Formats: sequence, C-alpha cells, structure tokens
Amino acid sequence: MAGLREKLPLLLGAKTAKALAESLDIQTVSDLLRHYPRRYAERGQLTDIAGLELGEHATVMARIERISKNRMKSRNGTILNMVITDGKRKLSCAFFNQAWREAELTPGKTGLFAGKVTAFRDTLQLQNPEYELLEPDAEAAAMDNFLAEIIPVYPAAQGMPTWAIAKCIRQVLDVFEVDEDPMPLELLARYGLPELEAALRGIHRPDGWPALENARKRLKWDEAMAIQLIFAQRRHSAVSRPAKANPHTKGGIFDAFDQRLPFELTAGQLTIGEEVAADLATEHPMNRLLQGEVGSGKTIVALRAMLQVVDSGRQAALLAPTEVLASQHARSLTEMLGDLAGGGQLGGAENATRVTLLTGSMGAKERKKALLETISGEAGIVVGTHALIQDTVQFADLGFVVVDEQHRFGVEQRDALRSRGADMTSPHVLVMTATPIPRTVAMTVYGDLEISSLREMPVGRSPIKTTVVPVAEKPAWMDRVWQRVTEEVGKGHQAYIVCPRIGDEPPSDKSDKRPAIAVLDLAPELEHGPLSGLKIGVLHGRMPSDDKDFVMREFTAGKLDVLVATTVIEVGVNVPNATAMVIMDADRFGVSQLHQLRGRVGRGSVPGLCLLVTETLDGTNTRERLAAVESTTDGFELSRLDLELRREGDILGAAQSGKRSTLKLLSLLRDEEVIAEARDRAQEIVGKDPALGGFLGLAHMIADVVDVDRAEYLEKS
Repeated sequence: MAGLREKLPLLLGAKTAKALAESLDIQTVSDLLRHYPRRYAERGQLTDIAGLELGEHATVMARIERISKNRMKSRNGTILNMVITDGKRKLSCAFFNQAWREAELTPGKTGLFAGKVTAFRDTLQLQNPEYELLEPDAEAAAMDNFLAEIIPVYPAAQGMPTWAIAKCIRQVLDVFEVDEDPMPLELLARYGLPELEAALRGIHRPDGWPALENARKRLKWDEAMAIQLIFAQRRHSAVSRPAKANPHTKGGIFDAFDQRLPFELTAGQLTIGEEVAADLATEHPMNRLLQGEVGSGKTIVALRAMLQVVDSGRQAALLAPTEVLASQHARSLTEMLGDLAGGGQLGGAENATRVTLLTGSMGAKERKKALLETISGEAGIVVGTHALIQDTVQFADLGFVVVDEQHRFGVEQRDALRSRGADMTSPHVLVMTATPIPRTVAMTVYGDLEISSLREMPVGRSPIKTTVVPVAEKPAWMDRVWQRVTEEVGKGHQAYIVCPRIGDEPPSDKSDKRPAIAVLDLAPELEHGPLSGLKIGVLHGRMPSDDKDFVMREFTAGKLDVLVATTVIEVGVNVPNATAMVIMDADRFGVSQLHQLRGRVGRGSVPGLCLLVTETLDGTNTRERLAAVESTTDGFELSRLDLELRREGDILGAAQSGKRSTLKLLSLLRDEEVIAEARDRAQEIVGKDPALGGFLGLAHMIADVVDVDRAEYLEKS
C-alpha cells in the first residue's frame, strides 16, 4: 500500500512520473491526489465554450459539428478543419497532416478535446488537439474512466491531458491508504467532516453529487486550516517581542503639525488616527493594515503616527516598493512638514526633525550621509526601498515602520523590519494599501493584522472615464487613441502611456504570445509618428536613480507633455495636471493594478480619461475583467469582482510569496464561515502548541496543502 509521502516512479513507472513532474510539478502521491479536478462534466452535458482564454490549456466536452479537409497552400500537406460546439458557441480545431483522423472524427460524435487555445483570423482555435471520444455505452467497456455519470476534468498540460491524469489517479487510488488522519478527531466530529482517505477518493471518483460535496467540504477545511495555522504561528511570533510605548506628547511636533494643516481631516482619518495612536502608546506591537481608495489620505494618517513616535524620541521608517515612490514620499513629507523637517538646520522650527531618503542606487557620498543621519538618530523619519531592510542600515532607535503598498512586498521583507527594534523590542508596524480587500481575503491573506479602512473619496477629485479599446476587432480605434492624447495636451494637460515591459530584457522562449509592448520600443515610435511634436519623456525601473528623479521632476513641472512609463508610476505619483492615461496591452495587468494606474489621472479639477488597449477577443475572461474596470471606479466593488473573476489561489499566492498558491477548493467569497472557524481553531491549537510538536499530522498537512516554500517559511518563524 502507498502513503501520501510515496514517490510516484514506483507506482506509475519512471516515464509517466517524469511527465507528471515536468508538466505539472507533481512528485508524490499527495501532490497527485491533491491535484483536484478543475470541474466535472456530467455525461450528456457539454462544456460552455464561452470564457476560454487565449494561451490557456483547455479541455472541453463538445460535439463535432462538421469536418473538412484542405490542401495547404504554402507547403505540401493537408489541414483537417473541424468545428466543435457546445450548442451555443463554436470552436475551431485544426489538424496538420493528420488526414487519417477524418475517419473517426465524424459529425455528431461527442468527446473531450484538449489543447492550447490560440487565435486564427480573430477566432479561437485548438491546434492539433488531443481528444478522447465518448463512445456509445455499449462500446465503452474498456473506457472505465467514462463509465461514471460524473467525469472529472483535471487541470492539464501539453502531453498530459485530463484522461491521462485520471488514469494515473485511478492507479494510485487502487493502492493508496492514509495511516493516520492529520486533522484532529475532535474537529472531524465537531464539523461532520469525512476522513481524509474517504475525501480524496470521493473528490476523484464520486458516487454522486452529495458524496462529491462532502469530499469537497473536508478538503476545503484542509486548505483553510493550513493557511490559518501559518497565520496563527506568525501572530504568535509577532508578539513574542514587546514594543516600546510611544504615548502622545503635548506640545511636540505632532501638535505643531496639526495646527498648521491647511485642511480639515476627514472623519475617517480622525477615527483611524485615534486607533493608531492608541496602538502606538502600548507595549504590544501594533500590526495594522490601513486600506483606502487611491488618494483617500492614508499618507497623512501615517505621517501623524510617525510624528507621535518622533515625539517619543524614536525613529520611524517608511518603506516604499520603488525608488520613484520612495523619492516622491520623501519630497511629499518634507513639503508637508515645511520647517518642521529642518531639524539641525538653520531656519528649522522648534521640535523639528529630519526626513532622510535612503535607496539602493544612491551614490557613495549620498548614501554615507543618509546612513550617518539614520544611525545617529538625526533623521527622525527615514524613507527608502527594500534597502532599509539590509543589515548595513542601522537605526538609533526604530520605533515604527510604515510599509506602503503592502501587496508589493513579501512577508519575509515585512518581517525583516519587525526585528530591527532596539533592546530586543519590535517596532510597531502599519502596512498600507490602496487596493481594497474583501473581508474574507483580509481575514485569510492578512490574517495577522488588524484592519482599518478609509472609504471617503478625497475632496476635489474629478471623475475618471475608462474605455476599453479592442484593437484586434477595431484597429482604427488606435488612431483615435493618439488623437485623444494630442487633444488633451492641446488643452494644456499631460498624459501617461503605460507599457508592461521596459524593452531591454533578454528574449523569452516560454510563450508563443507576442512580446508585450515595451517602453523603449514605443517611445521613439510615438516621437516620430502619431505624437510627433510633443515633448515625450521615458521612465522605468532600471534607469539610474538620478535620471528617474529628473524625469519625474520635469513631468511634475509640466516640462514634458507625455510620460511613457512602466508601472513605476502605479502608486504615489501625484501630478494634478495629468488628465489622460493610455495603458498598452491592458490585458497583461490585473484588475487592481489597472485601478491603481488610472488613479494617477483625475487628481485635479479636470475629469480624467483612461484608455485600456487590448488585442484580446470578446467573450474571454480577460475581456470580462477589462469590462469590469471600465464599468466602475469603486475600488471596493472592483476588488470583489477581481476575486470572482480570478483563481482565488493566485491572489493568496501573490500576496504572500509571489509564487502560485496551491489553494484550489477554498473560495474566499463563498467559504467565509469555514475560514472564520478555521481561524479560531488554529489560534487555539497554536496557543497550546506554537511549534505543532504535538500535531505532526497538521504540520505535514501544511506542507502538502500549501507548498514547500511556505513550509520552509513556517519553520523559520
């Protein structure tokens, strides 16, 4: 009999095991049995073809509608053209030099067809698809994988179609057993969950829909518990060190700054400010997430908190994801503070501090000066990129860390700063994001943080009109895009043009998709073409720090009409005169990122315009995502739409480690109750046994359900 840790070559043979490992990274019995079906086909029901994505490896159950054979004009050979249908939509298939298949692929037959989705003449197509025809029951004696009423359809890959995966799983299930269930028996009884072995058999070979749902219920609990155990351990680790208390000091720089504010704080800013101030005044390290719409005033909340810490004689650090944003923050904080940022300088106000910028690409002289100001304590506020995490950066007494745009950092980067407090203390931590997060995502992805939300839109923000530009279907619209940019500049305004790629990267052979449009390619084309006569600047992350800063200053001052940039301008960049944004290859960005990017326009008194240029075809999930961005500017609504349209496991993976997650069954939208219960149970277990020494089954389950990298992180914490 085989257990969960068993390697596959002995069970399936070296050739099959190698194919699984190379195509799907499946190495063990656990990997294979936790490779759950993506969906289930019911005998007699066809797959909905709508929603197929260009470039994905898809499997559909469909009926052959017609088939024809043609000679290839360019070279000797034949093309067998087949059209399959789900009864509503059609999908073309092309077989090259395989005319013999015409005899078995006859109209009216139903089967599973698998292959990579490509486009031919603006129509979705499968080229040389693999297939398995569903023969009439009387002839299907040898096809036991299709005898059942419920047919599992697995996430597949080229050379490893769903029916091959099903065969491997059947072989393993025949010799598989679980020695001991990793889930505590009291939890199984409390929530009416089946044992693991029964659940794994039920998910792959269900006797019926009720049995399948029961299996899914148990395996969702595995995923929820694995994730929540990781967060419970992180919460336990985070409070193992005390923090230094930073109570409000009357008459300090905090009060002086408040008295000078040229505007009234919103009700949300005041309420959250009081919550943060109360956290900072205790010896329990604050771990709070501040989320709010683009421009909702998070920076003011963070600055007031930093000043409270400075009043206590300690330092605050602001960590930004890019040098452009770090420089912008340093300038912005200095401007807001005025002479209160002139600590140690002629003309500095009483109680003044200093704002110091520290980034990785600084020159040696500048960097040495910034390091000295940081270690001496002369700098009350230190702003920088990940360079602040390096061991060479020493603080005099770091009491507070603000992490801007949390989703751009991994957990290890954030936690590295938590250990930088003096005298074995932990700094208080505030993480901020302009990407609103649904409650269940916050509870799962940011399970170790208290959540505060700023929902008011800032006073004076103008509306933004967003339009999808489908250039594959309407190529003439591209000319109109550049006309609109020229018109905005003609009115005295400015525009951003965003590209997914810089253009100096080595070529990639991992995909047959057209390379993404690049800044270094597009800028000269525009300069000598549709935008000739306009002053065009270029900005991307691999430019020297001084060059980036110069370009940003020129654009801010209105000396450039158009800025062609990568996503370095995604957050923190504030140019009220910029009214238009064109996002090239918009389908290559996520919903939240598109929402962040367009937040750079409409920041003044003139309405903003955002044009999403894409070659993706109508009817795909990607176009549906772009349509969602077009339909609303409400970030909280978009975050929920984003979650509905994307694989939820990808969100968890991106937010935590930057790698793909193995969260497969748990729905962050529909399984809120399971997530909440698992969070409570995980907290109880870790409270009794932080290292899980008495729960080795659960420790193994984390490694099975999450992934090796996460398990290693768990060990570190």
